[in-house]
Amino acid sequence: QARLVESGGGLVQPGGSLRLSCAASGFDFGRYSTSWYRQVPGKEREIVASITSICDSIDYADSVKGRFTISRDNYKNELYLSMNDLKTEDTAVYYCFALVGSGIWGQGTPVTVSS
Repeated sequence: QARLVESGGGLVQPGGSLRLSCAASGFDFGRYSTSWYRQVPGKEREIVASITSICDSIDYADSVKGRFTISRDNYKNELYLSMNDLKTEDTAVYYCFALVGSGIWGQGTPVTVSS
């Protein structure tokens, strides 16, 4: 069964850093594009960053450019999101997504940026 499990979320002060991880299992991770999304209660889920299977194309939302870095390790079947200079508006539940069939979502990991 295809599965994504996020980890690494938590509470951080403004200006701080976090690194999210997403462990994939049950499918050939290295064949598929993957993304990070985030969602704030009451708002639509928004894309944060995406990366193709062989890392030849990477895109970021304007709001995180220069602060966040998406990466992946196809040998470990893992996706990462390094987040620096975090702002209060980055507070959200972060989800990883793999473009397998109609798409696979993880369960999400909460990130709270607060002093």
